[in-house]
Amino acid sequence: MKKYLEKLPQEIRAIIAKLGETARATRMPAYLVGGFVRDLILGYKNLDLDVVVEGDGISYAQGLSQKLGGGLIIHKRFGTATLDLKKNLKIDIATARKEHYPQPAHLPVVICSILEDDLTRRDFTINSMAISLNRDDFGDLVDCFKSAQDLKEKKIRVLHDLSFIDDPTRILRAIRFEQRYGFRIEPRTLKLLKEANRLDMLHKVQPHRLRDELILMLNEDKPLKPLKRLKELIGFDFIRPGIKLSDKVIEDLKSIEKQINWFRDAHAAHRQLEKWLMYFTGLLSQASSRDIRSICEKFALRKGEEKRMLAYKNTKPAFIRGLSRKDIKPSRLFGMLEPLSYENIVLLKAVFKNSSLRKNVEDFLKIYNGTRVHVTGEDLARLGITPGPVYQKILRRVLKAKLDGRVETKEDELKLISKIAGKE
Repeated sequence: MKKYLEKLPQEIRAIIAKLGETARATRMPAYLVGGFVRDLILGYKNLDLDVVVEGDGISYAQGLSQKLGGGLIIHKRFGTATLDLKKNLKIDIATARKEHYPQPAHLPVVICSILEDDLTRRDFTINSMAISLNRDDFGDLVDCFKSAQDLKEKKIRVLHDLSFIDDPTRILRAIRFEQRYGFRIEPRTLKLLKEANRLDMLHKVQPHRLRDELILMLNEDKPLKPLKRLKELIGFDFIRPGIKLSDKVIEDLKSIEKQINWFRDAHAAHRQLEKWLMYFTGLLSQASSRDIRSICEKFALRKGEEKRMLAYKNTKPAFIRGLSRKDIKPSRLFGMLEPLSYENIVLLKAVFKNSSLRKNVEDFLKIYNGTRVHVTGEDLARLGITPGPVYQKILRRVLKAKLDGRVETKEDELKLISKIAGKE
């Protein structure tokens, strides 16, 4: 594994060296584990480091924090900690654990243990490898389950026959990893997955855990691939009966993906889109507003997320007709789109493939979005205008004039205000 570690950026290699130094200083064996190890072997970029410690993970994390700085968040109840470093780097540290499930589909009971037990409790073999951070065998691969062979053969394989019963969310993870890497769920694992689905195991999971797995799936680079596989293997009844991945929905999701990429490239200075919310809105496009509210409640979505989904769902045909006009005034375009989230604006561009509508959306985002007037309430007061609701009325008229090109400078705005005030 040393040859893989040597290919990492120098900054990451330096952090890994500090991980090893901390293991020696605290006299607690420590290991890099999970997705980082998997992606290191596969050649995928993954700079989120997961460390398992045989001993006291929190004490190890505190020692590491002294060496690296950063913000340390401790979870004493779980024996875990997260160290947030600059440049969006983070290290998750956990005490090695052994677990058992008191009931299917419930959270496990965990106790402190050794590395092999910690690897045994993981979802798939490809996520159950470790790299030693210890002096005598630093950089060596720990592979208890022929995981490297499964990586080579592109297999998704569970570690035991009750894996999907103990934790049914692994059904969604199996599909997500399979489609992300172009792997295949191996026959025995696929049989176990289908048996768990026949037992309706996903319906027995706490909805917020399903929500988190769905968000991860919808945030994949190519989320349509796992969604199609989900349709093939288990369907979408675990979200709500009647949800279908129809040809129209697939077409819309493809267009949403294209427009998300367009927005990212054309408007890099804007905040990033919440991709998963856009795909989820597209997936639920055939559901009623009532059903969407019910789904949002079931999965405990935030009010802002529910509001955006319903705003899109309730878009009126008259709104689309107005937005599709070739001769729409900038002030009218601004009034229609400025109140909407970027997610909903890009959804409109994706789903309604009218060329005039798309041009209007592009013009709004490139030219008019965020337009503000120069003058303030203080300027109005200096002009002798009595404070009150009239201020908003005047400022709206000035903004409209600016959008439509009738004023440009602050002096132009003041002249217009004087003219407006004289008529009031």
